[in-house]
Amino acid sequence: MPSTPPEPSSPSSSRIILGIDPGLQTTGFGVIEVMGARLQYIASGTISTKHLPTGNLPARLKVIFSGICEVIDRYSPNEAAIEIVFVNINPQASLLLGQARGTCIAAIVHKELPLNEYTALQMKKAIAGHGKAAKAQVQEMVKRLLKLPQLPGPDAADALGLAITQAHAGHALSLLMESKGDARRATGMYVQGRSR
Repeated sequence: MPSTPPEPSSPSSSRIILGIDPGLQTTGFGVIEVMGARLQYIASGTISTKHLPTGNLPARLKVIFSGICEVIDRYSPNEAAIEIVFVNINPQASLLLGQARGTCIAAIVHKELPLNEYTALQMKKAIAGHGKAAKAQVQEMVKRLLKLPQLPGPDAADALGLAITQAHAGHALSLLMESKGDARRATGMYVQGRSR
């Protein structure tokens, strides 16, 4: 269950980041607060559509959309990060996952949040130091980085990992922009987290 968010220490120096690990059956979310180099856990959990019939895709997408909007309304993040999904062996599964991901993006855009995308490889490198980290390793590192009393679930851990990746990337980007004297904002750059 999501926890009650703590009071931010200083609105001017803190950022609240929402991470999303999209899935048609289970979408993970994680919310953290970033204050300088310090990360603070706020909430995490999942949005499940398992209670709905498998064939009722519109109803399942509606649950995901409403769930993401509810999380945004409750925790008031400043920005969001979502996983980039690649085509796998099963085209039908990829298509369904892509629709779930698109629904998450639509909810974020609907709430007018800046959004960045990261691959699973980028997230694992940022969290565990290498791109082939297993889910259990990501869970353990997220627990350590956020000083959690217990391991988060795998979907929530991936979502928190994406939020942490965005925290590090956003900090590096702001330093780069300051060093260049460039005050342009990076909002609306949906592929900003993608490396080529």
